[in-house]
Amino acid sequence: MIDTEATGLPQLPELPGDWARALAVVAHPDDLEYGCAAAVASWTDAGKEVVYLLVSRGEAGIDTLAPDACGPLREREQRASAAVVGVETVEFLDHRDGVIEYGTALRRDIAAAIRRHRPDLVVTLNHRDTWGDGPGAPRNTPDHVAVGRATLDAASDAGNRWIFPETGLEPWDGVRHVAVAASSTPTHAVDAGPGLERAVESLLCHRAYIEALTDQEPEEYVREFMAEATSRDAARFGGRPAVTFEVFPR
Repeated sequence: MIDTEATGLPQLPELPGDWARALAVVAHPDDLEYGCAAAVASWTDAGKEVVYLLVSRGEAGIDTLAPDACGPLREREQRASAAVVGVETVEFLDHRDGVIEYGTALRRDIAAAIRRHRPDLVVTLNHRDTWGDGPGAPRNTPDHVAVGRATLDAASDAGNRWIFPETGLEPWDGVRHVAVAASSTPTHAVDAGPGLERAVESLLCHRAYIEALTDQEPEEYVREFMAEATSRDAARFGGRPAVTFEVFPR
């Protein structure tokens, strides 16, 4: 039965769990840690394989650090962060941070990764122009918009042998769902409780980035952020802390 009493919105069902392999595609190091690391921890605990694909190395993300020093640092932080939640494979595409362009080159690179890894589930981050709806909603960044939209398209591109044949890879039409984290219109959720402490540790691995972002003590900042983020839609998920997704079936 749908309970709308608490929020006026329908309850969110569990994200379908009938899959074995996921590819998570985002623009920058830390995007997944701010979005869905608690869900990733639960998935890897259940024996599912998750691969991370970072379109850039986040080299333009720290104002006080030049890109040639920042990129390698943020790559190291991302690999350490992924390991905390059980992700062994982290790949980088080397598109330029801050000026990632939606287009066929980006779609091709993501489609090639889908063909290599053959996931059942593809995960990405909010592809819309704003974070949330309505007047005053903060604008999303062009990088997030470009990568999210390209990922949605690439999930279809990967299955068509006549699109991007230059990759030299066999088509993969096995993507069953694309799950968009941090959407303002979620359709499903994953219980964040079991993986929450590891999600905190995972985000804390991005210490250099966090220290440049805020004067707040890093652990305090991370715990406050994660508590707020996972409680935002708890009323729609049986009172449990939630990582929410907008799921596009294929």
